Amino acid sequence: MVRDSFDGVDVFVAAAEAGSFSLTGERLALSRSAVGKTIARLEERLGVRLFHRTTRTVALTEEGQIYYERCLRAVDELKEGAELLESGRHEVSGKLRVTMPLLFGRYCIAPILVNLAARYPKLELDLHFSDHTVDLIGDRYDLAIRNHSPGTGVGLASKIVATQGKVVCASPAYIKKAGCPDSIDDLVQYQALVYLYKGSIFPWSFELPNGERKNADLSARLQFDSYDAITDAALAGAGIACLPDWLANDYIESGRLIRLLPDYQLPRFNTYAVWPTTRFMPLKLRCVSDAIFQQLSGTL
Repeated sequence: MVRDSFDGVDVFVAAAEAGSFSLTGERLALSRSAVGKTIARLEERLGVRLFHRTTRTVALTEEGQIYYERCLRAVDELKEGAELLESGRHEVSGKLRVTMPLLFGRYCIAPILVNLAARYPKLELDLHFSDHTVDLIGDRYDLAIRNHSPGTGVGLASKIVATQGKVVCASPAYIKKAGCPDSIDDLVQYQALVYLYKGSIFPWSFELPNGERKNADLSARLQFDSYDAITDAALAGAGIACLPDWLANDYIESGRLIRLLPDYQLPRFNTYAVWPTTRFMPLKLRCVSDAIFQQLSGTL
């Protein structure tokens, strides 16, 4: 019975990707009628309709889309199993699709993965950089690095790989011209270089001694959607910035930026590795996630 439940899955996946039973038949050397009957038998076993049908095209139903995504993941697992059998269980090989935040990925994740690829010649890395949250299963990613809690998504596993903080800082030239703020309330008197996220200003939220949080009032004439650009503006003396500590630390150590309000702490936040849950974690995924954790944990 279990074995029968997989009959027709390959035809279903091909039809979902082709969008046509006729084109599916051409690709699989089957008649259009055979494709349609195979899909109908699969729908009967599952008890759901997988496709909306017209005379020329077919489109996945909501249930069909869910099943299609699961089938793709199953196909990937089968490919992974074949790779393990072909190359040996202790050799890191195969393709891994990874998505990560644009700037954090560039500065903190990509160097780790590039070094890992040099260590394992049979490891293929498909790296994507975006600050938008992606659908891991739907977009067929093997791993995501996220600068926020992954939540409780069905079919996802996660672990904390780093903890990040932020610092308020400015260049010596700007401080010489404008002076130093002594408190959170003073910040509104200075030119803030603020980060825009989804069209809104990302707040400068401070932890107070009593455990409460306070958002600073800011004079935000200069707004950016790039921390790289904010860093450049701060170095040029354009104002005060609130930067990720891993991005600002080298500039602070060299004296090109000066840390401000050292008695006021900004909350730290966790960075997560997230991946689709599988019964057996592929060796390539375990290797990559472990390397990220080992090299970032406690260093940011």
